[in-house]
Amino acid sequence: MQTAADLKNLLTRIDRRGYPAYKDTRESYQFPDYVLSIDHVQGDPFAAPSKLSIHIPGKQAGFPPALYRTPCQRVALQDALTRRFGHQASQASFQAKGSGHSGLIAVSRCGQEVLERTACTLDPKNGDLVLRLEVGFPANGRTINARELEKILFELLPRYAAASLFYRNLDARQLQAVADLAEDQQYIRTILPQLGLCAFVANGSILPRASGVSSLPLKGAIPFQSPSELEVTLNLPHRGALTGMGIQRGVTLIVGGGYHGKSTLLQALELGVYPHIAGDGREYVITDPTAVKIRAEDGRSIRNTDISLFINDLPNGKDTVHFTTEDASGSTSQAANVVESLEAGASLLLMDEDTSATNFMVRDALMQQVIHRDMEPITPFLERVRELYDQHGISTILVAGSSGAYFHPADCVIQMDRYVPHDITARAKEAARAFPLPDAPLQPARAPAFDRRPKPSPAFQGGERVKLKTLGRDSVCLNRETIDLRSVEQLTDSEQLTALGYCLLYAQKHLMDGRRTLRQIANALEQLLETQGLSALCESRSGIPFLARPRRQEMLACFNRYRDLNL
Repeated sequence: MQTAADLKNLLTRIDRRGYPAYKDTRESYQFPDYVLSIDHVQGDPFAAPSKLSIHIPGKQAGFPPALYRTPCQRVALQDALTRRFGHQASQASFQAKGSGHSGLIAVSRCGQEVLERTACTLDPKNGDLVLRLEVGFPANGRTINARELEKILFELLPRYAAASLFYRNLDARQLQAVADLAEDQQYIRTILPQLGLCAFVANGSILPRASGVSSLPLKGAIPFQSPSELEVTLNLPHRGALTGMGIQRGVTLIVGGGYHGKSTLLQALELGVYPHIAGDGREYVITDPTAVKIRAEDGRSIRNTDISLFINDLPNGKDTVHFTTEDASGSTSQAANVVESLEAGASLLLMDEDTSATNFMVRDALMQQVIHRDMEPITPFLERVRELYDQHGISTILVAGSSGAYFHPADCVIQMDRYVPHDITARAKEAARAFPLPDAPLQPARAPAFDRRPKPSPAFQGGERVKLKTLGRDSVCLNRETIDLRSVEQLTDSEQLTALGYCLLYAQKHLMDGRRTLRQIANALEQLLETQGLSALCESRSGIPFLARPRRQEMLACFNRYRDLNL
């Protein structure tokens, strides 16, 4: 390891030389309060910025162990520090002048959700802190401007680090509030099964978002208020008594007129699998952590999936126990999405009628009279939703606006009226008696077979370097293969997609051997992330990329949409 003085001397020597001379800076340097590591140097000023990391010993950082005593508190603290450093850096980014990315200073851009990231990691054993960032090394054209880089490394970064990464310089009460909120949120998540609940929405929550492109809370929105029949009061470790709507396990229907808040409530429940920051409005919207949003997904790839729970006796004789297609229909894709979610361990399905295939969801009495059951290969979800819960313990929360058929199997019916929920279960059940469902016998379904054992794709067996590229929150590209993830709606950050790409790469190289099932592969990946962290996925020579941890449900969703999956 070299000293900060060595780095300053090096910058003086390479000033005004060709840009490749910046490669000589790749090293670790001891600064007064931390070690600065230059992990990867960009090839030219227009390439992806250089990757740096700041390493602070636990004694220097000084964060009390009580702030990161549990995993949820540690992740929340890391998130808070990343946000604070990012706020500092954003105010002064590009102060250093030059061409291309010169002067850029950036860390992960955190949204409203609190995610485990590689951007900031704190070792729970000794409190050692690492912050990873990107810096655009300044240049005039393609000539090194070392004086501007010296300003970044010796003036700006020390200032931002001092203001963001040392406990002695931070507001202790704010940090304690972050830890307390994380522990309260985890407490709710832990106690839900004991209370027979699959979700909780606190009174006073703000569910609507500012716009379709902003996840900030809508100003002036109506605060959530639970129907009295569904109210539950929880005693949290730090906040104390908190009252809100508890959604019981089973089949729950959310109904109401258009624009009255049905989908808004469902969207809040979708993202309730993640903790949220204070001030988001959804801090205490907590959902079963295995919940999966299900939708139709025309055109997706399906590999060797047992969809016979819903689809049988196709006219073309295609096998639905080992169903494979490159271009799924709305009904077959939604059937596969349900079965794959069960394979991923989901115990709660979330659905919106607006994004579902109509023929998968329901067939009314008139249609069944005209087209007899023997002529229809699809068993609609309506006829399986009750069985999924009674036989397999899989709950469903469904938004419906046009079909009342689901009143029959529903345990609870919630009506949204101008963003205010009302429990109308008794009224809905009474009305449903006048519209009985066809009394046609339905054979109990065989449980789907979850024994898919992927082998490594030939694309990964040549030892060649695989190019990975993330396209926002839409897709991940591995070489020339694009994995379309637009319909995996609970992905909330592009860094999760990058992590999914690395999960697939790791699984192809180390886990997909034809012996392990997809479930076992997901278990192995989760164990790896729990014990070694996200950085264990990477074998990169250019530093650890910015990653955010996905759930096992999204891991398997990614694998299932990979068209080269060798099943």
